[in-house]
Amino acid sequence: MKITIGSDHGAVELKEEVKMVLHEFEDVRVTDVGTFGTESVDYPDIAEKVCADVISGKADRGIVLCGTGIGISIAANKIDGIRAALCGDVYSAIMSRKHNDANVLAMGGRVTGIGPAGEIVRAWVCTEFEGGRHARRVDKIMALEQQKYS
Repeated sequence: MKITIGSDHGAVELKEEVKMVLHEFEDVRVTDVGTFGTESVDYPDIAEKVCADVISGKADRGIVLCGTGIGISIAANKIDGIRAALCGDVYSAIMSRKHNDANVLAMGGRVTGIGPAGEIVRAWVCTEFEGGRHARRVDKIMALEQQKYS
């Protein structure tokens, strides 16, 4: 599995810890699109880089991180084809994969501890989409991207 990861300045430390967790998996290859320091960057730019890899097929999934995970998850979800789930616990991570086929995981570097983040990532990486009735719902979610509202 190929995973692209990126963070803004508010989650660089968490990103490095998440990368170490991902390296526990022999079949996971990680691409880091930045940022690499604590100088301020705009999280929508990071979300775009990660999600571009997912949409293009360069990555199977993505992980996006900012201070709270909120802004970067909102930005990621603006990109057609992305189902980003902001997860602060293992159960949410599992359900985001089982029921929503989340292709991007979002977390917050200022709100998610390193230990819990590792467990969240492990659960998210190891959980597969159940399909079935959930596939119909995911199709409906994705169809919302095509709706025009005035």
